[in-house]
Amino acid sequence: MLSSLCIFVCCSQENNASKTTEPQLKNILLADPTIFYENGNYYLYGTTGGDTPLNGQGFMVYTSTDLKKWNGPAGSQNGLALKKGDSFGDKGFWAPQVLKCKNIFYMIYTANENIAIASSNSPLGPFKNESQKPIIETGNQIDPFIFIDEDGKKYLYHVRLTNGNRIFVAEINDDLQSIKPETLTECISGTLPWENTQNVPWPVTEGPTVLKHVGLYYLIYSANDFRNPDYAVGYATSKSPYGPWEKAVESPIISRKNVKQNGIGHGDVFWDKNKKMHYVLHTHFNESTVSPRKTGIIFIDFIDDKIKVDSKSFRFLNLE
Repeated sequence: MLSSLCIFVCCSQENNASKTTEPQLKNILLADPTIFYENGNYYLYGTTGGDTPLNGQGFMVYTSTDLKKWNGPAGSQNGLALKKGDSFGDKGFWAPQVLKCKNIFYMIYTANENIAIASSNSPLGPFKNESQKPIIETGNQIDPFIFIDEDGKKYLYHVRLTNGNRIFVAEINDDLQSIKPETLTECISGTLPWENTQNVPWPVTEGPTVLKHVGLYYLIYSANDFRNPDYAVGYATSKSPYGPWEKAVESPIISRKNVKQNGIGHGDVFWDKNKKMHYVLHTHFNESTVSPRKTGIIFIDFIDDKIKVDSKSFRFLNLE
């Protein structure tokens, strides 16, 4: 009897020990995320929010070699890749994009509802905004994305806050410090029912990412207020970087209807080391709370001339 009791107790202790030693996954809490790939490493940046550490102090960066195990924040300045003080602005650090041009890493971002660009010798930073000035010095703009075409011309897609969140484009000069104002062109605004499910007077289209595939330009964007559970992702196509843009009839392609997550959207496209295409994006924290928002990825691909989504592939990104 005693030996049976001992076996039971010992087994129970082993089971409890195995439960307590299992790694506890922790969601990465970044909104408006982007992933930059360089030399076998993935670098994840985004907007912080809620009571998360370093909120409002700049941009954190997390790293991974396999998109499964993430470490960080790993920025060179106590976790930050870009910190307030080295940047333009002092609040509202939103929606960064990182790109490499002539062996320099650039981070284009929003602060104080304007767009600025910083540079670094490493994806981990420190990124510094030497000019301490916005790229466009009139009006209010957010959500920048730089697209470089096959002919080398560079375009700044962004959101202008004017009678709604509207997506615009302008050619950006080669130094990435200013636009050619005569090229400023509106791309799209929220005019379709799925883009304004609450029928608000200030419709929202935002978070642009632009790709080119077989001679056709694709503008991926999110619509509705980010606090709306119906926040979702659609796309439009054009034969020119300036438009006119034809909205895809199958939009939204990512929404709570097919991914079963509230407030899902505003991300960026990246390709993994195996050349597989992904979209990194955020969701609401849970069914009743918006922020801090959680980061996830989903497979997307071009099928003929359309963007298709593997909704079952969605997963959150976690720290161990």
